[in-house]
Amino acid sequence: MRRIVIAGGGVGGLTAALCLAKRDWSVLVLEQGEQFTTAGAGIQLSPNCSRVLHHLGLEQALGAHAFLPEGSQFRHWRNGRVITQSALGAAAAERYGAPYYHIHRGDLLTVLLAEATTHPNIELRTHAAVEGVRQDPLESGVTVEVGGHREFAECLIGADGIHSRVRQSLWGDQQPTFTGNVAWRMLVPTSLLPKGMVRPMSTVWWGPGKHFVHYYVRGGELVNCVCVVEKAGWQVESWTERGELAELQQDFAGWHPDVCELINQADATELYKWGLFDRPPMRQWGQARVTLLGDACHPTLPFMAQGAAMAIEDAAVLADCLARDEDVSGALQRYENLRRRRTASIQNGSRRNARVFHLSGVAAWLRNRAAGRARHNTMDTLFRYDPMRAAEEAQP
Repeated sequence: MRRIVIAGGGVGGLTAALCLAKRDWSVLVLEQGEQFTTAGAGIQLSPNCSRVLHHLGLEQALGAHAFLPEGSQFRHWRNGRVITQSALGAAAAERYGAPYYHIHRGDLLTVLLAEATTHPNIELRTHAAVEGVRQDPLESGVTVEVGGHREFAECLIGADGIHSRVRQSLWGDQQPTFTGNVAWRMLVPTSLLPKGMVRPMSTVWWGPGKHFVHYYVRGGELVNCVCVVEKAGWQVESWTERGELAELQQDFAGWHPDVCELINQADATELYKWGLFDRPPMRQWGQARVTLLGDACHPTLPFMAQGAAMAIEDAAVLADCLARDEDVSGALQRYENLRRRRTASIQNGSRRNARVFHLSGVAAWLRNRAAGRARHNTMDTLFRYDPMRAAEEAQP
């Protein structure tokens, strides 16, 4: 059985492991942490990636944890007026052939871990950081140094996140640029809120210099909130850094009462903030038998809700390319060629939305008038993509 090593046990790494194991690869997943963490907050899984998870047989498990939103809304920061909205729910599933989920990141990882743990082709190893990578032109594989040992495989996939050691082994240090935005995240129990205050959809409140996003997770038991504020002088790039409730309340003072109520009900001991850093699209991801996946090669600002989706798409395309081509280096190059343009467009689109969401005055008025048509076109382009057919459709 052909063997592959994946560095990183997050959403992208575990999905890649399952996609490859389904194609009869023997997969070793190396997680540098002491355990596969299920920490985090809410994420959105649009049809372009949920079809991959269904293909892996996870539909029932996802349904037990996720929330199916009826739609998405963009609203005015102060008066609450709906600027534009789109149908999701049954309409999206029928239109795109797969559902749109809201789910807690920890719940998604629990589902992926449960499936990976029981798969005979997958070995999961914790406290296993990549310490070195060596490719010998005379050998048909890669040697990975980890925990004082060496692992040999036909190829190595770096799915080890925004601070990827595999990327560093290939390309050295690449310093990011602070965007001038700071993000906050929190989870609010629905039981603490007035009944019906939060609609069964994702809601984005647009305001000058900041925006606020909320949606249900855990089947509607919790409301996941992400708030982004333009702010200088604080540049910690860690989503586990705690923030102060009083500062968040001040940031959104004068906003719609629903936004203020969500903030007021936040648990001050479970409130986190982090600086948003930007990295331009990479011109090249891998070399020979080593390549990258997810945030390791295309970290994305959270303004299109596509970070997890892009990693899941990567996993499906990667597995398909490796199944179609016995030449591993050629298959990895094909994977990169198929993914680079799409992921770059998401990175650039997210960067653009960082400006568009925070407009004010006449610019905001013009944005609001055009929002409906622009939103529909973007959704169609994103959601119709089928990563499991990308390699086939690109055949000459």
